[in-house]
Amino acid sequence: MAKYLRTSAITSEVEDLISKAKDRLVIISPYLQLSDKVRELLENKERGKIVKVIILCGKEKLKTEELEFLQNLKCVNLYFYKDLHAKCYLNEKKMIISSMNLYEYSQKNNIEMGILIEKDIDEQIYDDAWEDIESMLYHRATDYEDIEASKGANKVKTEPSKPSAAKSNASFVVPPQPNTFVPGFCIRTGVPIPFNIEKPLSYDAYKQWNKYKDPDYPEKYCHFSGELSNGETSVSHPVLRKNWKKANN
Repeated sequence: MAKYLRTSAITSEVEDLISKAKDRLVIISPYLQLSDKVRELLENKERGKIVKVIILCGKEKLKTEELEFLQNLKCVNLYFYKDLHAKCYLNEKKMIISSMNLYEYSQKNNIEMGILIEKDIDEQIYDDAWEDIESMLYHRATDYEDIEASKGANKVKTEPSKPSAAKSNASFVVPPQPNTFVPGFCIRTGVPIPFNIEKPLSYDAYKQWNKYKDPDYPEKYCHFSGELSNGETSVSHPVLRKNWKKANN
């Protein structure tokens, strides 16, 4: 059964959630200001070299101090979505959905509310929320390194890292803006999607692919032209050889 949390309990449970994460740790918080305790817990994860940490922030770019700390942790994958408002914290066993940002001032001064969900007890709720998180990360999030690389430019790079078995369970992409939209096709279903050779699957098709994560599994369509590929395309080679020159123009 879900458990109601007040401000101090949210802080305590989030710290416990981070501390006990063995496989998956996801932090979704529009604003980040890490307390010394949270920094220590994340550094412990870095030393453990087991947990893959996904942090999604938004609204405004991180302050230099926070950014440098997180970028020095190899276990952390940092992402950004400017319209993010949700706050959620989860590991492989439990999830906290809360009004509280992972922001030290909020933890000490604000009145916050939250709900703790145990996966073993409320598995459907956990799974439903995780599916929405995957969708948000897959469709909307941008790799923070891409944002840093694009400083001074007018747009954010829209080609995050290629999905692979070594990555976390979620994959990430940002939809092109209307004036930069380039049509492509899902290599499994043929439905129209934005052209991005690193993300050649629709979200539904990606969920199927993600069960086995075989980048060389034969698919049905060319990501560039939408024509039948007769198994000659895959996640690792989404465009038919004959279309490569056109696709790269």
